[in-house]
Amino acid sequence: MAGFSEYARYDALGLAELVASRQVSPAEVLDAAIARTEAVNPKINAVNLKMYDEARARIAAGLPQGPFTGVPFLLKDLGAFYAGFPTSFGSAFYKDFVPRHDATLVERHRKAGLVVFGKSSTPEFGLAPTTEPALFGPTRNPWNLAISAGGSSGGAAAAVAARVLPMAHATDGGGSIRIPAAFCGLFGLKPTRARNPAGPDIGEGWSGLASAHCISVSVRDSAALLDATHGPAPGDPYMAPPPAGSFLREVTAAPGRLKIAVMRRSLWDRPLHAECLKGVEETAKLLIELGHVVEEAAPTLDVAAQSWAFRVIIAANLAANLELRAKALGRKWRPDEVEKVSWEFALEGRKVSGADYALAILIVHAAGRQMAAFFQRHDLLLSATMTEPPQPLGEIDMTCDSVDDYYERQLLARMSVTPLFNMTGGPAMSVPLHWSADGLPIGIHFGTRAGDEATLFRLAGQLEQARPWAARRPMD
Repeated sequence: MAGFSEYARYDALGLAELVASRQVSPAEVLDAAIARTEAVNPKINAVNLKMYDEARARIAAGLPQGPFTGVPFLLKDLGAFYAGFPTSFGSAFYKDFVPRHDATLVERHRKAGLVVFGKSSTPEFGLAPTTEPALFGPTRNPWNLAISAGGSSGGAAAAVAARVLPMAHATDGGGSIRIPAAFCGLFGLKPTRARNPAGPDIGEGWSGLASAHCISVSVRDSAALLDATHGPAPGDPYMAPPPAGSFLREVTAAPGRLKIAVMRRSLWDRPLHAECLKGVEETAKLLIELGHVVEEAAPTLDVAAQSWAFRVIIAANLAANLELRAKALGRKWRPDEVEKVSWEFALEGRKVSGADYALAILIVHAAGRQMAAFFQRHDLLLSATMTEPPQPLGEIDMTCDSVDDYYERQLLARMSVTPLFNMTGGPAMSVPLHWSADGLPIGIHFGTRAGDEATLFRLAGQLEQARPWAARRPMD
């Protein structure tokens, strides 16, 4: 298949099928991914580290036989350690950090046959719902180059949207899989807490708020990858409830008649932009047409306490991260090495008392109990992924010296419900079901009880059939 001109039209499983049937070689697939990267990355700035020679060497040495053998893959430049290659966390403070070992999840990616050929950009320490790190510059949305690709997995989403590859690694500590998926017209599922391993360097990300998985074009790719990577590793502090069966099989299973609660305002009782509300209303109508029960309902939560707890946990973890790096360097961290918001957040984290940190953990665990009760009455919670359409680049200001302003006005004001499922640990997904009048994707969000990715995959598969999105591609 000389030149492999149809590369961008296949999802990851489709590429793997071509490789398995020897219609195309892994080297040809990699060359197509590299060619696409070189063509579009100067415009979108999604890939900040190219590992082409490493990828070619892995192919030459022979790839493991797995569900994705020969499929190109990008790792988010945040915690996904790959031995011998830098992991910067989007920060100048970490730009020279080179891990000596792989992350457990990366080992599982490779065992599945994926071929890592680069790393995707992230905002510094994953702190923003946009990807504009000072270290690498802004990642641009392929649907409109003046618009943000979202964050913190914005590089992954922009690369997938531009069809550099059909699926890329991503992480989510407050919406960082779901937000960029929403901004870029893609499918993004955050798994249940501890569904995928976080080790071997940590037992949990951001004290259990963060999970890793992927952003993809197709629902089935997300499900098949989770089949390949899920499960505990030795030494993990806890594990997710084992699934009843294959996630991939759930994608084509009938979801049954689901009882779905719909929220038409944000978790913080803020109104939705008209386009976001329109997306929710159209989705609710579609769900009813598909036979589901949709009713307006919202969980009863102490949102102010949970917002405080979320902030405390992030700030404390950021301070600890900087302290670990400073210890390795044998010196203190300096304000010229991190962005202003990161500096102020970390200083705040240094001041968090043990009692406040313990209280924050208790509050997020209480939220989990409250949502468990809510999901005894409802199968799913439907909302917009964000309160507003994708914003222009430069609108979110990481040079802001007020953590209060950044956290309240620039983060929470834009988020509809995403952090709730980081606090409770339940799975949640953004599905590309609406586009604004000016052609920007609007993600629709669904969340459910902890351990129940199966219901999400079943519904996502049904929605993908009813309102297919794969053919909607920017930069064609």
